[in-house]
Amino acid sequence: MAAIEYYDVILRPVVTEKSMEGMADKKYTFYVHPEANKLQIKDAVEKMFEGAKVAKVNTMNCDGKMKRRGQTFGFTSKKKKAIVQLTEDSKDIELFAGL
Repeated sequence: MAAIEYYDVILRPVVTEKSMEGMADKKYTFYVHPEANKLQIKDAVEKMFEGAKVAKVNTMNCDGKMKRRGQTFGFTSKKKKAIVQLTEDSKDIELFAGL
């Protein structure tokens, strides 16, 4: 396993209705690197978004779905999600400001 740098940890934000409702409570959802742990996710968020202080991180592994094309079966790639809870005194993440 190669060393994962902080800019490789966060892949993209999750933009769904449920994740948008969590933003009112300062909870932000991201797809993250499958081998990243909670400490790496916390460091990446605090380094990438200035003024953000992470209170806790919840992670979940999402297995790939089975897809079929004709007689051939296969799976989509697996993903890892992280829900990041910010502290009350931290700044909001500007990435979600226009949504």
